Amino acid sequence: MTFRPLHDRVVVRRIDAEEKTKGGIIIPDTAKEKPQEGEVVAVGPGARDEQGRVTPLDVKAGDRVLFGKWSGTEVRIDGQDLLIMKESDIMGVIEAQGSLQQAA
Repeated sequence: MTFRPLHDRVVVRRIDAEEKTKGGIIIPDTAKEKPQEGEVVAVGPGARDEQGRVTPLDVKAGDRVLFGKWSGTEVRIDGQDLLIMKESDIMGVIEAQGSLQQAA
C-alpha cells in the first residue's frame, strides 16, 4: 500500500533521539521524550489559494525537519509509525553541517 498526502500535508518519520547524553549517561526508555526531529517521507501537492492555484510546499521527501512537540497525527502505515501534519507545523529544515558553518 502506498500513501499520498493531500493538500499541504506532510508525512514524517520520527528520528530516534540519542540514548546517551554528551557526558555518557544512558537515558532509560521511560525518561525519554518523543523526538521532535524527523525525516519527510512524502508531501502533498500544496495548498490552494483563493484563485484556485496550487502553491507548492517548501519541504520535499528526504528533508530532515524539526516540528512541534504535539504536532501531527500518529498513524501506522505498512508497519511504520509515522506522523501526518500540515506543513505549517514544521518549524524548519535541518541543513547539512557544512552549510550551517558557512552561514555563521
